[in-house]
Amino acid sequence: MRKTIMIKELKMKKILLGLLLLIVIAVGGLFAVNGRSNYDPTRYHLSVTPENKPFGVGSSIAFTLPDQFDKPHTLPKDTQKLIFVFTKDTGHIFRTWMGQHESADYLDKRKAVAVADVSGMPTVILNTFAMPDFRKSAYPILLIYDKQMAQRLKEGQAVDKVIVMTLEEGRVTRIDHADTPEALDRLL
Repeated sequence: MRKTIMIKELKMKKILLGLLLLIVIAVGGLFAVNGRSNYDPTRYHLSVTPENKPFGVGSSIAFTLPDQFDKPHTLPKDTQKLIFVFTKDTGHIFRTWMGQHESADYLDKRKAVAVADVSGMPTVILNTFAMPDFRKSAYPILLIYDKQMAQRLKEGQAVDKVIVMTLEEGRVTRIDHADTPEALDRLL
């Protein structure tokens, strides 16, 4: 009887070790496939002037950033609204707001550009979960992969809210914040 119990326990241990090995292999495969970044920093740039002051009213901005499909976008000179999303929570506010507007060119019609900071996200999480979600969007979302770029834009800003900057020829004339989709709707 005792021998039978020991054999069953040994078989159970082998099964559990086998399952653990499969999990380790699966996680390793996930990291191997999705652990590499496609971001090429030589293709993108950000310029904020004046350089010695925090980014805000009176600053000028120019950039080339990738969208969720790795297509580069340069900030158009006629952009009137620049929308920044720096956290997961503000991303949800933005997505909810965009979900209320059927048109894929809703932002274009308002001469608005949306920018999301993904610089703090681990590459495997970004590639496995966030990018497939971003790619479901019918509108372009420009992405900040570079932590220094993100820090330059976040400095002195209320990053816990969606930031809407009003631009005139690339110069910031006003900064507003939205903490709900309805507040964002009023700003745009």
